[in-house]
Amino acid sequence: MRSEDGTALPVRFDESRLARALLRLAGWRVVYQGFPTRQGVAIVYPHTSNWDFVVMVLAKWTIGVPARWWGKDSLFRLPLLGRWMRWLGGIPLDRRSSRGVVAEMVAVFDAAKAADELLWLGLSPEGTRRHTDGWRSGFYQVALGAKVPLALIRLDYGRREVRITDFIHLSGDMDADYARMAEAYAGVRGQRPSQASPIAPLPKRPTPDTV
Repeated sequence: MRSEDGTALPVRFDESRLARALLRLAGWRVVYQGFPTRQGVAIVYPHTSNWDFVVMVLAKWTIGVPARWWGKDSLFRLPLLGRWMRWLGGIPLDRRSSRGVVAEMVAVFDAAKAADELLWLGLSPEGTRRHTDGWRSGFYQVALGAKVPLALIRLDYGRREVRITDFIHLSGDMDADYARMAEAYAGVRGQRPSQASPIAPLPKRPTPDTV
């Protein structure tokens, strides 16, 4: 297993033998030895099919990580829906905040680190199972701003394997960081390979002044 500084990855969770057995029956396996810290951002690539959700839920249960995700705070105000979303690991964020969603999430990470609470945020950098021209920037900005490691999770239909072995710290040099991510994801294949997005920042849309 690889971590940026070569140290052991000691943080483990309450693993589920049942979930691992279900994955094995489906022909899948999880390659995992631990996480480097109690807080971090995890991204899953590629995301090309609705089946990805099923595989990743079973993988999450297999390793026992209580992964979180973010959502609009307005949805959490609905009594039953909000309670269910929190149970699933949802974190309400105010998109209208003057600080912005990224700053809100960084503040959540700072509080978790101060309290030594477990917080791993799971995101899909593509943001959709359809092909896009690159990755959205939210995961990058949060991991960099919060100064937490980034887990690069490979969802590989070619090997029918979920591999959670690569962890990096972002440098702020996007070209260099994306090159490292592309190296970690080399050879991974989604269920629909043509729908996988390139491992690159999503190009900015031109403004009317630049068209």
